[in-house]
Amino acid sequence: MHHLKNDYLHISIKPKGAELCNITSIKNKTEFMWQAHSEIWGSHAPNLFPIIGSMKDDSYTYNGKTYHMPKHGFVRHNDDFTITHQSETSITFSLVSNDTLYAWYPFFFAFEITYTLSEHSLTVLHTVRNLDEKTLYFSIGGHPAFNCPISEDDTYTDYYLEFETTEHSESFLLNRSNGLITSKTKPVFTDGNIIKLQPDIFNEDALIFKDLKSRVVSLKHKNKGTVLKVTFEDFKQLGIWAKPNAPYVCIEPWLGFADLETTDQKIETKAGILNLEAGNDFNASYTIEIDQRHLV
Repeated sequence: MHHLKNDYLHISIKPKGAELCNITSIKNKTEFMWQAHSEIWGSHAPNLFPIIGSMKDDSYTYNGKTYHMPKHGFVRHNDDFTITHQSETSITFSLVSNDTLYAWYPFFFAFEITYTLSEHSLTVLHTVRNLDEKTLYFSIGGHPAFNCPISEDDTYTDYYLEFETTEHSESFLLNRSNGLITSKTKPVFTDGNIIKLQPDIFNEDALIFKDLKSRVVSLKHKNKGTVLKVTFEDFKQLGIWAKPNAPYVCIEPWLGFADLETTDQKIETKAGILNLEAGNDFNASYTIEIDQRHLV
């Protein structure tokens, strides 16, 4: 386990997948991250690369050849990360393509993720480097899961998500049998910029937004105010998810999303895919800020 700390927060990151697993108050020991109870959902905050969500038949084609790709990509299960920088308040993990990964993903790349603490905020920076001589096709995203409720005295329905501006975006529905995105949507924002958390809100799987105006979403308690907020200026899409009736909520900044039902399975034409020219780098970050009232 790797650790960062300052006067406000203690952060832990697992070597496998370079996965964030703790955000804890130094003073009162409150844990803000879901603790990956395996009987419910055994992850904390997996890093998603080079794909988000499911691909049709767990595969795609490139230059006429078919490749296997697990849901959310291969980074989250990878043990080959190395640390390229570390201080008391910042750490960078790097994964470079190898023969095993090339069999899944025929591109030479480096994927880096940097965690940086600043007062009561944690910034998560994703860097993708194209080490190939051809265009790199990829998606990246975060999947942090936050305890909800935070206090044993509260219930799930005491909490809600508040977006920075009035929203009219509708959630795209998934085909539950294959995880692909359908053309169907459903309205979610009944109070302008608020999503009330209910035990059954995720019965149809994740809420998937492609056209939000907001770039800040806050987890709030109806009486105690803001617990934390996630700022995702660099990300175009957002997922909100938890297992039904589970005591957490994931706020997921994405650049990309699962395959559409209408996909031709070519990675070059995949909806939401990013492309990076040979020799170039790409950066995108999001920030988790804990409200100071929960740190004392």
